[in-house]
Amino acid sequence: MDLNFRKIFNVIGFLLILQSGLFLLPILTGLYYGEMQHCLAFAETALGCLGAGAALYVMIKPQSDTLKIRDGFFIASLSWILLSLIGALPFWLDGCIPSFTDAFFETSSGLTTTGSTILPDVTALPRCMLFWRSFTHWIGGMGILVLTVAMLPSLGNAGQTIVRYESPGPTLTKMAPKTSDTSKLLYLIYGGMTVAETVLLKLGGMSFFDAMLHTFGTVGTGGFSDYNDSIAHFASPYLQMVISVFMILAGINFALYFLLITGRYREVAIDSELRLYLLIIGITSMLITIALYLSHTYNSFLTAFRYALFQVASIITTTGYATADYDAWPSVCRMLILMLFFIGGCSSSTAGGIKVIRVFVLLKLIKRAVAVRLHPNAMYNIKANRQVIPRNIIDNICSFAFLYFLTLFAVMFLVSFDGKSFMTCFSAAATCLGNVGPGFDAVGPTTTFHAFSAPIKVILSLTMIAGRLELYSFFLIFTPGFWDSKR
Repeated sequence: MDLNFRKIFNVIGFLLILQSGLFLLPILTGLYYGEMQHCLAFAETALGCLGAGAALYVMIKPQSDTLKIRDGFFIASLSWILLSLIGALPFWLDGCIPSFTDAFFETSSGLTTTGSTILPDVTALPRCMLFWRSFTHWIGGMGILVLTVAMLPSLGNAGQTIVRYESPGPTLTKMAPKTSDTSKLLYLIYGGMTVAETVLLKLGGMSFFDAMLHTFGTVGTGGFSDYNDSIAHFASPYLQMVISVFMILAGINFALYFLLITGRYREVAIDSELRLYLLIIGITSMLITIALYLSHTYNSFLTAFRYALFQVASIITTTGYATADYDAWPSVCRMLILMLFFIGGCSSSTAGGIKVIRVFVLLKLIKRAVAVRLHPNAMYNIKANRQVIPRNIIDNICSFAFLYFLTLFAVMFLVSFDGKSFMTCFSAAATCLGNVGPGFDAVGPTTTFHAFSAPIKVILSLTMIAGRLELYSFFLIFTPGFWDSKR
């Protein structure tokens, strides 16, 4: 066995201590709203986390602080599964979600920022539970391990090994010499966006509680709301536009914000991924707007554009908020929305999906394949940001795309055993794998995942975690080669 278990358990111990501290926020929320009886579930879980975490962190002393590739994969997968299980305990212990399978699904959906739900009436939850449910988006949006590394600088170079296998996208951009400093900068930007949106939503008429919860769901690109009809509950064009803008901002590579802050505007302007991301949003929004207007779904062109932009921003960033039942829109609109399921946001953002940079490279590969057939002896390099992309990164992107769709069809096949319609099975698999939230048909924006059987909910929960970890970090620990120290 080649894993550094002592250091792994040491990191997991700190993670559990951190998790116990995060439970204080829903406890304070419950105390503020007079929900003392519901706070007990959080207090019991927090004490258990603190005890287990302290035992692992204090009593197990690693002989070496070095973490290798296998250690990073193992920590990433174990952390997300473990914290999803622990995060489900308050829902289950309190009884507001009686089935632990359902509680695990809801928490996995929250931490992975998927936003799919099993709750038919979310308004029945106590406020402290609603807070925890949405706060999981904020925790998981930037990354559980990114937060751990930010708060535990002593990890040193090991921090980079841990974060690398949790961060979304082909690469993790370092904004500072130390990984812990990079993590802190990411959270400063993330926190700044959180404060800004909360203030703007409050100015638009939301209560402070609603503003916080919907901000968590926006900047974390999660999509949980404390109302059954999501953002449509507010019927406010101002609030819809604020949330639309912040969803788009949350789907952008956070390293670009650092470049803006440091005055490196040209690097932002030439970013290939950002330009394609904004182009996709612009084109699909206009196409859906035209279709909605010509079909008389909305009588005003501006109203049609507002609804189209919101839904495009919500789906491409895998947030999953809704201002309308897009499953009732014309077929061309639904087809465009389905396409966005597989694109996702930018790398190193809080969004899920395949990621725009991978789509960019795949489109360039198709263009090169066409050109090579016309000019067989010509040399064509794939470039992004005016730099040649190394061959190994191109190979990784191609293999990831193949694994992504292979996983999609495998999950869809398993889900089909529940006897649901083809579109329900397909969109349920796609939305969980891409961390999108709502799907189509029986899992559309006005329905829930409650009708699925317990085994299928577990499969979909693990699919959400695998999608958030971008597949390899999750699947590798289940391969025989991972546990063979000779390989």
